[in-house]
Amino acid sequence: MTRRTEHTLQVDSLSIAVTEWGEPNALDAPAVVMLHGIRGYAETFVHVAQALQPQRRVIAFDQRGRGRSDWDPQRRYVTATYVADLLAVADQLGLARFDLLGHSMGGINAIVFASTYPARVRRLLIEDAGPGAFEHSPGAGRIKRELEQTPAGFESWEAASAYMRALRPSVPEAARQQRLQEMLRPRRASEGTGFTWRYDLAGIAAVRLNPDPAHVVDLAPHVRALACPTLVVRGGRSDYLQPDMAQAMAEANPRLRWMEIADAGHYVHDDQPEAFHRVAREFLLEEAAEANTPSGSTEAGAAPGAGRAAAGPGAAL
Repeated sequence: MTRRTEHTLQVDSLSIAVTEWGEPNALDAPAVVMLHGIRGYAETFVHVAQALQPQRRVIAFDQRGRGRSDWDPQRRYVTATYVADLLAVADQLGLARFDLLGHSMGGINAIVFASTYPARVRRLLIEDAGPGAFEHSPGAGRIKRELEQTPAGFESWEAASAYMRALRPSVPEAARQQRLQEMLRPRRASEGTGFTWRYDLAGIAAVRLNPDPAHVVDLAPHVRALACPTLVVRGGRSDYLQPDMAQAMAEANPRLRWMEIADAGHYVHDDQPEAFHRVAREFLLEEAAEANTPSGSTEAGAAPGAGRAAAGPGAAL
């Protein structure tokens, strides 16, 4: 059975909830830190973490304003703050150099962290995020609409389940229920009956829907500055990171390659878990020399540097 621990760290006057899987010094290999998306939580990576056992210690934390971590009373839900939080968590856990995986917003944070602190990151795995996706993709518009239309709560678990099924029709029901377990809490007596969100919906939505231009990050220079081997994985059906965006990332940095996992949307690790786990294991457990990788894309299952072949629904990767 995989060793699992939960604890909290004090970061910037906030309590940050951390979950770890595996042994603290698994085979003396670098730890893997995982960053969730805008409405995510650490537990979203439980199966990815298990797929990396027993070789790796895996660490994920509820980023500020989510899950069991404190909400930020100043609503500093911006990239620079998330990156500072990651640095503080890594320092407190004694992680001198580690592998980094980020999904969506977590991918943005991971790219900026890795480019800002290149000595700290050995390998970088980005799940469906990159320059242009935040600003110009259909998925960005979808996320904004969802934040605008998200109800404050639900009178019953059945109502919450129906909402999640309509919101994420492609995600397996078990994954939807896991999300609800992590994202909802019973309302307190003063709040009425039913369930409400465990994340700062009002604060996060305010920052995402009306971003301060001073805090909006241009990811392109950060992609060019990445100094570690980097793999970008997009879902073949994703409405967020588009193929041309991923290709532009590869052309901007010879250390970066990208691939698609067929029949997956924006939540690749939920939509096609076995394929995503295989990719994560192959990339993060690889101990080969950290030489530059030729730019280009790879279909799951193909050798690094291979051309991007078309893959229909149900293709392995």
